[in-house]
Amino acid sequence: MNLDSMYQEIILDHYRNPLHRGLRDPFDAEVHHVNPTCGDEVTLRVKVVDGVVEDVSYESEGCSISQASASVMSDLVIGKKIDDAMELEREFLALMQSRGTAEGDEEVLQDAIAFAGVSKYPARVKCALLSWMAWKDATAKAMEPAVASPAASAHASPVDIDVPEQEKP
Repeated sequence: MNLDSMYQEIILDHYRNPLHRGLRDPFDAEVHHVNPTCGDEVTLRVKVVDGVVEDVSYESEGCSISQASASVMSDLVIGKKIDDAMELEREFLALMQSRGTAEGDEEVLQDAIAFAGVSKYPARVKCALLSWMAWKDATAKAMEPAVASPAASAHASPVDIDVPEQEKP
């Protein structure tokens, strides 16, 4: 069996037997994303506890690539620290943006490496990235209270910093 066939089998297996499918409670944030190019949709929930992705659940409609990618992504990020999960997202994004020139690191990406061939088809890249972008947005939304904390204010933009008005002469 050649590598492309094996990768196709991994994608089809995740499509036929999706992991973590079905919206679950409790959750910290939910997002709904649509791929306007083809109409694929995903509603995704994320639960974060102490900086670790405790759960990802989703409902999706669309092609086998978008649905398999949601299964792979959720399985990869659950149980990871946010920073480590975000690094996985960056690795997957780089693979998808490579247009077939990058092989990716199988030890890091695990089953997500199966999408390497998808990167050769720009119209399909959006399908593979849909759930990853939804997860990234939901995680950012879930972390918003942490961003609003006093520790985060040290990195506030100039608009957020209180600047006393100058006294009039």
